[in-house]
Amino acid sequence: MRYGHGLVIGKFYPPHAGHHHLIDAAAEACERVTVVVAAASVESIPLADRTAWLREAHPQARVHFAPVVDDVEIDYGSDEVWARHVEVFRHGLRQYWGSEPGIDAVFSSEPYGAELARRFGAVSVAVDPARERVPVSGTAVRDDPAGNWGFLSPAVRAALVKRVVVVGAESSGTTTLARDLAGAFAARGGVWADTRWVPEYGRTYCEEKLAAVRQRDSEARLEDLEWAPEEFALITDRQLAWEEAAARVSSPLLVCDTDAFATALWHERYLGGVPPVPSRARHDLWILTDVRDVPFEQDGWRDGEKIRHAMHARFTEELTVRNLPHLLVQGTPETRLARAVEAVDALLARGRHFAAPLTADR
Repeated sequence: MRYGHGLVIGKFYPPHAGHHHLIDAAAEACERVTVVVAAASVESIPLADRTAWLREAHPQARVHFAPVVDDVEIDYGSDEVWARHVEVFRHGLRQYWGSEPGIDAVFSSEPYGAELARRFGAVSVAVDPARERVPVSGTAVRDDPAGNWGFLSPAVRAALVKRVVVVGAESSGTTTLARDLAGAFAARGGVWADTRWVPEYGRTYCEEKLAAVRQRDSEARLEDLEWAPEEFALITDRQLAWEEAAARVSSPLLVCDTDAFATALWHERYLGGVPPVPSRARHDLWILTDVRDVPFEQDGWRDGEKIRHAMHARFTEELTVRNLPHLLVQGTPETRLARAVEAVDALLARGRHFAAPLTADR
């Protein structure tokens, strides 16, 4: 090791491969590294999230993360402003280590790295300042996440992916549309080739539940099953777990066949009452499949045609009352798919909004 204690400071808004390269370079050269994660209050990615994503990407024991809020304005020509920034960074170091540690080297890819090192009385180590080895920046990612998707870690992808959910009553074509929608985007190739769709866990659970009952009563039918609230909570948790796993490896689009919102309405159907939807259930668009254009097919796992229209009405009502962005699709499977693709393209075109960071002009 060339240095004892290395320091890396950045916004990581959001973290990307260039940041990871910088931290890895510091870790290779130092006995220990402290990464000060400095976020401004005006920015729209929480400091806790950035820190958690970085910790996941850098589990090395010698790498430590010290999060701080830095709301000091940017003015590289002001000695006073520099001093205020450095005091924020020193405060983060003291908070993490208990006392202010000595810094031997400051690693940076930014032009201000040399001045930052001088103020810490440390050696300045420039890492890929021309962005030749890792051609990406936080600004580029914020401006075009999809175009820079390959530079993002799984955790960041899961946070930035656009999530589209297909919901509807039984035998209304939800699974067909979810699968075909993901396939339509995957067929575009490039970054979209990895577009995933998440199947409905509730169906898997129901099949397993009935199979277990039939071990005791071979004549048991679907309508003989009894349900408890905790089962719907389990289904919700598993559905979200499947979704999160898929989001980490998907393209900038993830398609889900049902979600926690839909599970809550099925809870109401069987047990009454609509449980709250977990706050971690975050989606960008709901696509509701109409029942009127799809003949009912009894595959042995459905309640029956008699409740289809009532459930469709409940989905429509709740999507409206909750003010969730949604689209009703009708007609043939081809027409539904075309409408869904058009809506998702519009969603992707709007991009994901990031609040502007503090800059030298702000």
